Amino acid sequence: MSSQLTQCADESQAERLGRCKRVLVVDDEPSARKLLALMLHSPSFECEGVGTSEEALVAIRRESFDVIVSDLRMPGMGGIGLIPEARRLQPYAAFLVTTGIDDVKVGVQAMRLGADDYLVKPLMEEAVLASVERALHKHDLEREIENYRYHLEDMVAERTAQLKAAIQSIEQSYRSTLEALGAAVELRDKETAGHSRRVSGYSLEIARRMAVPAEQLENLIRGAYLHDIGKLGIPDNILLKPGPLTADERKIMQQHVSIGFSLVKGIPFLEGAAEIVRTHHERFDGYGYPAGLKGEEIPLSGRIFAVVDALDAITSDRPYHRAASFEFAQDVIRCEAGAQFDPRVVASFLNVSVGTWAHIAADSPRMSS
Repeated sequence: MSSQLTQCADESQAERLGRCKRVLVVDDEPSARKLLALMLHSPSFECEGVGTSEEALVAIRRESFDVIVSDLRMPGMGGIGLIPEARRLQPYAAFLVTTGIDDVKVGVQAMRLGADDYLVKPLMEEAVLASVERALHKHDLEREIENYRYHLEDMVAERTAQLKAAIQSIEQSYRSTLEALGAAVELRDKETAGHSRRVSGYSLEIARRMAVPAEQLENLIRGAYLHDIGKLGIPDNILLKPGPLTADERKIMQQHVSIGFSLVKGIPFLEGAAEIVRTHHERFDGYGYPAGLKGEEIPLSGRIFAVVDALDAITSDRPYHRAASFEFAQDVIRCEAGAQFDPRVVASFLNVSVGTWAHIAADSPRMSS
């Protein structure tokens, strides 16, 4: 933004320096008008003179002036009356007053009404030129600031749109990356294909019913895709074993939680998802792993995910069992309320119809949707 303001200033200054400035001299004494015209000589200035404030207003309504120099004491309206009218008609013109009375009060009054400076007669060319240049510079800045303010809203809207698009692009990159990681896990274990998408949809359904804030829902989606990422570090002979695991094999399999958490815990935007990776195998009664957390020591996201992970495990084909119905899954999860699962989460789960769960399973959301 500052660069645009600087550009505006440079353009305005170039325009001001590159053309002849129109000056209106208002004085009832012809000699005074002629003197000012000589001081403000070509090629920098082009002067027009009038003898009264009323004539000045006619000229101001007819054309634009860069500078207006007016005597204060004149017949009729006088210079004091001219200032506010001229300011209303040409707000960006530099306005100087001249007076034969060296009275600070008169000068202050004129400047309060809108004059940029006042000059005491007899006029000195150097003082006149310096005063005109200061006033012109001041009004150049005023025009630049006004132009900047005029365009500021558009600039802010444009930058906001650019920022929003950049954020959306980054978020889309995150989602695509996480979805790819989830797919990588499922490629190793074809029996759980689609698991991440399904538990993502299940989690969102329960979370919304439990009034989980919207900003936390993205963490649930990310956690759904990453919860089993630690399985990438589990040997195939254990991960893909068709039968029951031995006690030693089970210990190795359980390490996928710690492996996964160590992979994502240091990534700021995955902080919420990391909680699901760390706690999705904890039990409400404290007999889960890896930390044996109990009750509300387990984050709500982890308690929700424990239910939906079990739901998908029961209703999907696995090496050790065939897929069961959603009604059967409801009965199993209801029986485990207060033991494996948080009773509040189970209650929300049971309020969802079997048809809804089946629909979510058939139409599981992608992270990039």
